[in-house]
Amino acid sequence: MFNAFSQRLYLRIWLAVVGGVAVLTLVVGWAWQVAQEHNARNNASPTAMAREMTITDAKGQVLVQGPFERIRRSDGEAPRFAIEGADGATYFLEMTPRAGNAANRSGNLHGHNDWAFWLRPPFGFLWLLGLVGVAVAVGVFPIIRRLLKRLENLQRGVQRFGEGDLSVRVATQGQDEVADLAHQFNAAAGRIETLVQSHKSLLANASHELRSPLARIRMGLELMGPDAATSKSKAEIQRNINELDQLVDEILLASRLESPDVDIGSTESLDLMGLVAEECARVDADLEVLSPEGVEVQAVAKLVRRAVRNLLENARRYSGGDITLTLVREGAMAVIRVQDHGPGVPVAQRERIFEKFYRLPGASERSGGVGLGLSLVRTIAQHHGGSVRCEGRTDGAAGACFVLQLPVDNLPGLNPKD
Repeated sequence: MFNAFSQRLYLRIWLAVVGGVAVLTLVVGWAWQVAQEHNARNNASPTAMAREMTITDAKGQVLVQGPFERIRRSDGEAPRFAIEGADGATYFLEMTPRAGNAANRSGNLHGHNDWAFWLRPPFGFLWLLGLVGVAVAVGVFPIIRRLLKRLENLQRGVQRFGEGDLSVRVATQGQDEVADLAHQFNAAAGRIETLVQSHKSLLANASHELRSPLARIRMGLELMGPDAATSKSKAEIQRNINELDQLVDEILLASRLESPDVDIGSTESLDLMGLVAEECARVDADLEVLSPEGVEVQAVAKLVRRAVRNLLENARRYSGGDITLTLVREGAMAVIRVQDHGPGVPVAQRERIFEKFYRLPGASERSGGVGLGLSLVRTIAQHHGGSVRCEGRTDGAAGACFVLQLPVDNLPGLNPKD
């Protein structure tokens, strides 16, 4: 029987609530009975209170004998009794009030507080009911709170797991449904984490192995003679090889960035002005530096270079040229804006373009691009505590503007270079 209650959360909550209600009902019933008896004594009829009374003198001779009844008087006055004698006459007996009662009557007449008034029914009953209700509420709350606190911990664990922290696990206490649910969640989370890690490992290993045949194909093309008939085919093969090589490289980098135990480089003081100048010269983009004193960040240089290069390559691919890169420091953030004069990005698609392998409708047939470049930019930005977003051009003209923000200060999650 005890195990049934310990393993069934709803039974324990039901038992706690029913027990509290039962106690409250018993106390309320007792208080109601006491109040009813008190009111019955005060409101009893004279007939019900009729009894025999005998009054004798000092020698024991009976002076008056007969039934008596108490005459109801206002509260605080001395009691008075009526006695009907054997001769049919009615005699009255009045008791002298005590000094305390006289003082109480005097106080009431002068408006003094009578605290006993609040202890008599019905006010005494209300006070008692209120105190019992508070006692039951205080007694039941910690029991239910302790039972349901584990549900809140499980809820927080599921929320963190849904946000991407696959290593989260919840504490398993007890043997009821909540404990069983926590066990099931931990087991499912472990299986999902294992599957994801296996997927990442398989993808990284496959991408790494693809580099060897790609290198051999590239070498074979180089060894082919300069035949005019095959030059066009060689150029097409070379373009596809470059695209495959870019895909393999970006998949490998994405896998490394998503693995917390993989070393992706050391943090160092990086001069963004020099880095963006080199990348702009590579694609013939215009450079505007709005912070002439220079902008330095604590970051992994090769990752930031890859992020800037991907933004410039994306702008060149969809605009064909006329690219402007702006570098400025805004507060504690270094801001890089890459603007182009291409077709732009619809507002509804400005968030989706940062998803892996997602490209705008109609862009799949264009040369170049595998749908990982912008996803890598976001991953690199988040790795450094920054962000990236897509918006319209600052001058309102046609085209897109990608804004990359990186914190200037060093981050605790990065390993500074010795």
